[in-house]
Amino acid sequence: MKTEIISIGTELLLGEITNTNSAYLASQLPLLGLDLNFISTVGDNQYRLIETLKQAWQRSDIIITTGGLGPTQDDITREAVAELLGEEPMIDSTLVQKFEELFKYYKIEMPPSNIKQATVIPSAKIIQNPQGTAPGWWIERDNRVLITMPGPPREMQLMWTKEILPRLQQKVASSVIVSKTLKIFGLTEAEVDERASPFLSATNPTLATYAKTDGIYLRITAKTDSEDKAKELIAKREADIRAIFNDYIWGMDSDSLESIVGTLLTAKGLSLATMESYTGGLLASVITNVPGSSKYFRGGLVAYTDEARTAFGFDPQLISRYGTVSTEVVEAMATISREKLGTSIGVGLTGVMGPTETEGKPVGTIFVGLNDGQRRQSFAKNYPGNRLQVKQRAVTSALFELRRILL
Repeated sequence: MKTEIISIGTELLLGEITNTNSAYLASQLPLLGLDLNFISTVGDNQYRLIETLKQAWQRSDIIITTGGLGPTQDDITREAVAELLGEEPMIDSTLVQKFEELFKYYKIEMPPSNIKQATVIPSAKIIQNPQGTAPGWWIERDNRVLITMPGPPREMQLMWTKEILPRLQQKVASSVIVSKTLKIFGLTEAEVDERASPFLSATNPTLATYAKTDGIYLRITAKTDSEDKAKELIAKREADIRAIFNDYIWGMDSDSLESIVGTLLTAKGLSLATMESYTGGLLASVITNVPGSSKYFRGGLVAYTDEARTAFGFDPQLISRYGTVSTEVVEAMATISREKLGTSIGVGLTGVMGPTETEGKPVGTIFVGLNDGQRRQSFAKNYPGNRLQVKQRAVTSALFELRRILL
């Protein structure tokens, strides 16, 4: 069945808000075996929204809208859908009563404009909104399904999970699309593409590459009449891919390098400290994205200047002899972080973030140092990109090398 998503809101067109709703729904539809053919974004203009809905009605079997269900004048989704279908909107007194009870519970006087959210048309079934006052609509007409949902991601996602997904599962049971993503680091996109080329032209399962800040993703997608068959196809292709990339694969699907490193540190009963220079504490920030990271991460030192490095115990002769971006300095950073914070492992990270070269080294030059009390190791890398991209790749490189050592 052909499916289409329409995101509604001028703020999306102006770039004031990132359209995460479409990305979320696009990842959900394959689980139902639904083919997503179109994604549209339209502003808060009733004429243009009606024209977009008409086009979707002509070419798609299932139409999903997000946004435009609020109480303000520029929330015009209900009016546009009513005009599309030629139905007269009415106020549902039961919904009004629910709104009044909700506002009374929170001891807030309900603005008269909220009554607008109780509008409904005869062919629409109300979809309850546990997180807000804007209910959605489920409409079935002319062998089509039109679904309206609120714009706030939290409201939309909960409504999708609790209300929409179960209804669509009952209605659509023809095929299942299952995907699995393998995450690779240490190779360029071109290298991954070349090595995986024998499988990139396959039709079922398909294989696609994506460049991300934490490496290259390989997504395997299978479409069959059952989830078990799809998983079987994926497992066979995954074995082929792992045979090619082996140690370059660090995770899959929702895995993050920081969570994998955290799991390994916890399992081994080890603690970690970091010392960074030109990444400015980004490594420590990423490590602490993991809930419970305080169990293994003691802290991070940021030595952004020579004065800071000296204060942390650097030998000035070391810096003057080798420079701030060097094997010798990054190994000393790993050692100092470990000793200062009394941890099992210390990680040092330095590099040339840009926009210009440093000490004769080009932008993108990265040095990672590791010290576990028994050995000191360092790794030199070079990555393309702007300042932020180089910082992100430097952090990924440090976590990737740490994971490899822990394994």
